[in-house]
Amino acid sequence: MSKAADVTSGLPPRLRRTLELVYGVEGVVAARVWQWQGRVAVGVRGSSATATQDLLRRVESAVSGLREPGESWEFGILEEART
Repeated sequence: MSKAADVTSGLPPRLRRTLELVYGVEGVVAARVWQWQGRVAVGVRGSSATATQDLLRRVESAVSGLREPGESWEFGILEEART
């Protein structure tokens, strides 16, 4: 089972597909998606070998087909987990 399949079980289909596409982007090691009325936010954490701005650009491109008219999408970097 893939990493995306592990984290997407039980989610609405659109959010599941968003995470599948995000995890399909090379360099993504963690992802979260939030959805509100008319808004979606995607947060990712990349591998140490991945340039932040390039990663965000590729993630945004990967999910562009899921956007609905009039919807606002935001993309950002997740902070490292604190121990």
